[in-house]
Amino acid sequence: MNTVENQGRRRTRRGGSGGRTAPVRDVNYRNLRNPFPPAAIFSEDRVSAIHEAALSVLQDLGIRVLLPEARRIFAAAGARVDEESEMVWIGGDIITAALDSAPKSISVRGGARHRDLVLEQGALIFQPGAGAPHATDRVRGRRPGTGEDFRELIRLTQHFDVLHMAPPLVEPQDVPVHLRHYMTMETMLSLSDKTPFIYARGTPQSEQCFEMLKDFRGLSDDEFMAESHCYTIINTNSPRQIDTPMAQGLIDFARAGQVSIVTPFTLMGAMAPVTVAGAITLSHAEALAAIALTQLVRPRAPVCYGTFTSNVDMKSGAPAFGTPEHFKASLAAGQLARLTGLPWRCATGAAGNISDVQAAHETQMGLWGCLMAGSTVVIHAAGWLEGGLSVSYEKFITDIEVLQMMAELCAETPAETADIALEALAEVAPGGHFFGAAHTMERYQTAFYEPLIGDLSNFGTWQENGAEDATTRATKKWQSILNDTPGPKVDADALERLHEWIRHKTDAGEAPPES
Repeated sequence: MNTVENQGRRRTRRGGSGGRTAPVRDVNYRNLRNPFPPAAIFSEDRVSAIHEAALSVLQDLGIRVLLPEARRIFAAAGARVDEESEMVWIGGDIITAALDSAPKSISVRGGARHRDLVLEQGALIFQPGAGAPHATDRVRGRRPGTGEDFRELIRLTQHFDVLHMAPPLVEPQDVPVHLRHYMTMETMLSLSDKTPFIYARGTPQSEQCFEMLKDFRGLSDDEFMAESHCYTIINTNSPRQIDTPMAQGLIDFARAGQVSIVTPFTLMGAMAPVTVAGAITLSHAEALAAIALTQLVRPRAPVCYGTFTSNVDMKSGAPAFGTPEHFKASLAAGQLARLTGLPWRCATGAAGNISDVQAAHETQMGLWGCLMAGSTVVIHAAGWLEGGLSVSYEKFITDIEVLQMMAELCAETPAETADIALEALAEVAPGGHFFGAAHTMERYQTAFYEPLIGDLSNFGTWQENGAEDATTRATKKWQSILNDTPGPKVDADALERLHEWIRHKTDAGEAPPES
């Protein structure tokens, strides 16, 4: 992808002389590193106190684990288990061993080598919004998510290099649940070469998705298990519970050598204590329990620490995002993630109901929290609305603008002799301007980030051009991408095999989700 829309980095304007192509602005959005030192909200002794409190929660209060197999695994490792209550009490020695075992850097293969990722602290990886039951845009309105919405949003995700993984942006509700994993997997493999997501909805569905991925990419069983090629998100059921499909997902993905991103969803005042420290203590305890399960199944299994901690509106109970408490919780989670040493996932988000200024500032406030906390993977970074109930096409585009500017902040800012520009300062007299200076003329075509949809013209010019607001321009942008941009090249034979395999499995009516 070499257009400005795809990378926000390549300019192909024609020069004024001889039709020559202008120089290229080159910022690699595919392999970002966070250049900023992580911020802290708690002192080191308070972080240690939270960690010790979380260990006490697991050892003394316990966690309910609904899957019998998972309880047996914990029991074999020395945890105390009560089958009647389904409670598991996990000692600190088990947690410590798990953190020692879990890899601190995880290589993840994409469908093309330039899409490979490394999950480790210091890396910066963005995902758009995920898991919404509805889609919305200015043309078609708000609606239950469909297979067509899923395909379009995967294509938009593929288009922008600043998005690195392909999540389940919306639930295609027009596809039966027992067949939905066929449709979503086929879409991600055929329309994107980025790391695909697989739902943990029971062993049969997970294994079938693994089979589709292996065959499509031409991987043997050993090659598939030797490296990570896909990921899942594991949400605990706060407070202090891991349900059957999530526990099974941890086991299945660990055995297959694929990435589990463990993410307790702890809303202060609802399913977590009302304080930041209390909510983070609960989140940390649940994450440690789930991480431990992966390492008991398979030492060195790829797993990421994660959190999604914010507060609720205490008047209505509705989730709130982009709040000061959300920001602080992200910083606290970053401190605990650094204590574990694991790559970790954080999230931005918006409670706003439409793509407006409220939703924009909520997402950007949450995004800055993730960036300052040192998050490895930032999810819900584009398009997410209504606390996750919808993904907006327009907000997807306006959020991409912010993500690309964030990516620009990750690029090195040189300060060599030529950049210090002493010659330019000598050339321009006091009270003059630098528009025509030699230093400017040599660099102006690549000096600055070129907005994706931002309009930098003055008011008069803006009016003459139709007085379009950013949301209107965003509509035109996503429409042009879907109308004009081809997807990645795929192996026609592999795609036909995939379609035939899906037809066969669909006729058999296999793999209902497990609850």
